[in-house]
Amino acid sequence: MARRAIIVGAGAGGLASAIELAAAGWQVDIFEAQSEPGGKMHQREVGGVGVDGGPTVFTMHWVFEQLFTRGGKHFDDCVNLTESRRLARHAWTDGSHLDLFHDIDQSSEAIARFSDEQNVAGYQRFCKDGEIIHGLLKDNFMACAQPSPAKLAYRLLRDGGSKALSVAPHKSLWQSLGRYFSDPRLRQLYGRYSTYVGSSPLLTPSTLMLIAHVERQGVWCVEGGMRALAHAMADVATENGATFHYNSSVREIMGDERSIRGITLESGETHKADVVIFNGDAAALSDGLLGERVRKAVPPRARKQRGLSAITWCMRADTSGIDLDHHNVFFAADYEKEFSSIFEQRGVCSEPTVYVCAQDRVNGECKSPNGERLLLLINAPADGDHKAWTPTKLLEQRDRALDVIKRGGVNINFDEENCLATCPDDWHRRFPASGGSLYGAASHGMFSSFSRASAKTNVRGLYLAGGSVHPGPGVPMATLSGTLAAREILGQVAQHVA
Repeated sequence: MARRAIIVGAGAGGLASAIELAAAGWQVDIFEAQSEPGGKMHQREVGGVGVDGGPTVFTMHWVFEQLFTRGGKHFDDCVNLTESRRLARHAWTDGSHLDLFHDIDQSSEAIARFSDEQNVAGYQRFCKDGEIIHGLLKDNFMACAQPSPAKLAYRLLRDGGSKALSVAPHKSLWQSLGRYFSDPRLRQLYGRYSTYVGSSPLLTPSTLMLIAHVERQGVWCVEGGMRALAHAMADVATENGATFHYNSSVREIMGDERSIRGITLESGETHKADVVIFNGDAAALSDGLLGERVRKAVPPRARKQRGLSAITWCMRADTSGIDLDHHNVFFAADYEKEFSSIFEQRGVCSEPTVYVCAQDRVNGECKSPNGERLLLLINAPADGDHKAWTPTKLLEQRDRALDVIKRGGVNINFDEENCLATCPDDWHRRFPASGGSLYGAASHGMFSSFSRASAKTNVRGLYLAGGSVHPGPGVPMATLSGTLAAREILGQVAQHVA
């Protein structure tokens, strides 16, 4: 009889685990509270069309190629992608603009026009060092099931030799960027990569420079949005024999402090399993939301340790001014104030940086002549379990965001019925125990990356996947977490058989 795995949650991590285990011959059942797969990869209906309301950046193509291959499929046959020629379009309230590209020479030319040759040279050094860091950490950290500072240091010195000296986790990203860029706008631009892991550039380690290298390896637009990626992953899992149970909320993970027996649904229905993979915010376990028996599976997380939340607006709108690209960032002047407001004052600053995903724009071409789909996002503290955003406060923040965008050169015109807001308390309701954090714990300090829970817990038969656990947040990393969880399970079984 095939061994049985139950997966709680059909986000990227849970979907990856389902593919891996089902392809290995396991009986896999996925229980998802929502009506479809994807977790944060979801859409909201605005003006009769679906607008991606969660992740929008697709990178690390290789993660999905390998996963789909193990599921017996060719990734490019299942998901239609178009590679973006621009990484992103950037604008500042002083009217300056900068496009960045995959090609270092092309970006160098753009930076020369935007700034000066000194900052071009800094950019080129930054790219070289980011590539080195990525090469050292890809296999030694990201794909490692249970990294530790000592193990990582040994592997870096073993594999990188003198190159490993460029890894300076004791320095913040903000400090390190000052070595490359004298232009504060460029320091601001590359500091933004800390927000990919829900953190402040003032506090994240310099190793996050590798994210810039990841983007230079390729950024793609997914036809049908990120929701289409989630459905493609679910289809591969199903074709390998996995079964999805939607609109099925899990009340409790059954067992005791030593071993797992299965789950109990909110309906009272029980399901037994050999292993359970929890694909949700790990804090839900330590908060006791899945039962007292698994409360000690992961350490508790303090409110101040949470990563960023966000306020988003999904809208259908007309735009004028400079042309948007698929990914756009409108920077306010005082970046340090923005993050001190969030992490120290637990508020949103009066002039926030705004990310805009123009989902109908691919390489400059707008594919929607009658109102394009936009996602606007500003960072916010993950206090959705302590603070409720009123409609009035949300309107105030939207006006401030639109003002930053307008001063950056773009006007957005829309009807109120074609705009839907999501705030931290909304995120918290959908992802319990998170406070609205979209990234799990913040990556602050040189050892922060090692504080995330790993796939294997101290409760036998209970495993973790998702953006709140190692190797970290973002769709590709969450997908890797699901693969790591499945490999831990398969490895344990192989050891037992041997």
